Amino acid sequence: MATRPGPLTEWPWQWMGNFKYLVLVPAVLHTAHRVATKGWGDLDPAYATMLPALLLRMIHNQIWISLSRYQTARRKNVIVDRSIEFEQVDRERSWDDQIIFNGLEFYLAYAMIPNVRLLPVWRTDGAIVTVLLHMGPVEFLYYWFHRALHHHFLYSRYHSHHHASIVTEPITSVIHPFAEHVVYFMLFSIPTIAPIFMGCGSVLAIVLYIAYIDFMNNMGHCNFELVPKWIFKAFPPLKYLMYTPSFHSLHHTQFRTNYSLFMPLYDYMYNTMDKSSDELYEKSLKVTDETPDLVHLTHMTTLQSTYHLRIGIASIASKPSDNPIWYSWMIWPVACLSMVLAWVYGSSAFVIERLKMKKFKMQTWAIPRYNFQYGMTWERESINNLIEKAILDADERGVKVLSLGLLNQAKTLNRGGELFIQKYPKLRVRLVDGSGLATAVVLKSIPFGTKKVFLSRITSKVAQGTAIALCEIGIQVIMNQKKEHEMLKSRLPEGRTVYLKFSNKDIPQIWIGDIIDDKQQQRAPKGTTFIPTSQFPLKKIRKDCTYLSTPAMKIPETVKNVHTYIYIGNFSFFKA
Repeated sequence: MATRPGPLTEWPWQWMGNFKYLVLVPAVLHTAHRVATKGWGDLDPAYATMLPALLLRMIHNQIWISLSRYQTARRKNVIVDRSIEFEQVDRERSWDDQIIFNGLEFYLAYAMIPNVRLLPVWRTDGAIVTVLLHMGPVEFLYYWFHRALHHHFLYSRYHSHHHASIVTEPITSVIHPFAEHVVYFMLFSIPTIAPIFMGCGSVLAIVLYIAYIDFMNNMGHCNFELVPKWIFKAFPPLKYLMYTPSFHSLHHTQFRTNYSLFMPLYDYMYNTMDKSSDELYEKSLKVTDETPDLVHLTHMTTLQSTYHLRIGIASIASKPSDNPIWYSWMIWPVACLSMVLAWVYGSSAFVIERLKMKKFKMQTWAIPRYNFQYGMTWERESINNLIEKAILDADERGVKVLSLGLLNQAKTLNRGGELFIQKYPKLRVRLVDGSGLATAVVLKSIPFGTKKVFLSRITSKVAQGTAIALCEIGIQVIMNQKKEHEMLKSRLPEGRTVYLKFSNKDIPQIWIGDIIDDKQQQRAPKGTTFIPTSQFPLKKIRKDCTYLSTPAMKIPETVKNVHTYIYIGNFSFFKA
């Protein structure tokens, strides 16, 4: 919201939430009815293009979102080295509102302007008129309208909503109050409607013009510089005709400079060009990939997890994974395609997010494989090669610590990373699995004064580490699995084995373990406290018992750029 919201700030369908696409249902039904009754041959080029054009706009924008978030996670060519906060993520979740709005406008224009039905697919003269109208009236009028929006009266009521995002993302470009979008539509309709009335309009010219607007809008709001220097050297006047991400970034950090739409020409003409524009452009191009202090090497889980990646779909990625999205079933083909592409072409781990805690830099890398692939025997060697490649890459780049995610540390793969330590004894990067920190949290969860603890099973390093730690501090650990009891006993220091007991009868009221099934829970005495040692919560079947949550800690406030739930090894973090 703007600092002092004015009239027509909210979108008319804001109250509909995720069901806002229902406003397009009449148009879709009308198209379906027209095809059913008159056939495909009755659809003229303009009408047949409307819905596909909206879909292509969404795909176009999504590509920019994914590209930008991947690039800024790497920190290559980054412009503003600051974090994006939750407030911005939530504010920019509704970037598709303007596409819905444009869809309604297209259908309205089709109904009100008879000439639209007669538009040919392409006319070169009309395309030239469109270009000239954009370079002249549109860029000129936008420049002065934009300066007016920075006047205190309009800025506080409307434009401050857009400028709340100082570190911009491609979707920032369309985050404006509804009233602003109405003006922008009238402005951008000049190069599309004028050629129609002049008798030289065409469908493809309109589609390409809208694609141009989306392309330049998205590019200009990326927080990394991607326009190569050679372009301006090859054609020097281009610096007046095309802005760069660093050029527009200065508008979001300085506020009173670089007002132009896409052509800096008018900032040069009216002396509002930021003097540091060229310097920032040069500086941004020199920024290289960041070398983090810590890397967490994770992996994809389910197909749905594709939606929740930060580089994925913004409206879904910013919500908890257990918060169902009604339209997520529609994206299954995209998820399946991404899985196949990752399987075929995924030759290395990729960066999915970057975090910072004071001077400590962290990154999350993902192996391009899903949970089900880790269960395939014939895929193990390939996955292990990907993990090995990521470890060697981290070692070469000077990463200090690499944390292995749950399946990346499986015994069947590499025995918790021991395979790589043996294979590369001179590794400088330290391999960890997060089990030590998770063990500490489990120990902290055990009530003060506890004398006995029942350990159901040992299926993870956390459960084993917790049991050993309890024996070392003099708390008796009781087990009823003979083989696991003997295995754990062999790992205890001398003098501490006395605290490990095998028994089927002596059952205390404090239970710990990774998996405690229904049958085991029924055997527990009344008032038992169940403490999970894995990242998965226990199934609650007893009302007379207490179930503690999975090992987790609150992230310190000094950690920046956190948008998502974080899972490290056997340990989970959450942002409160």
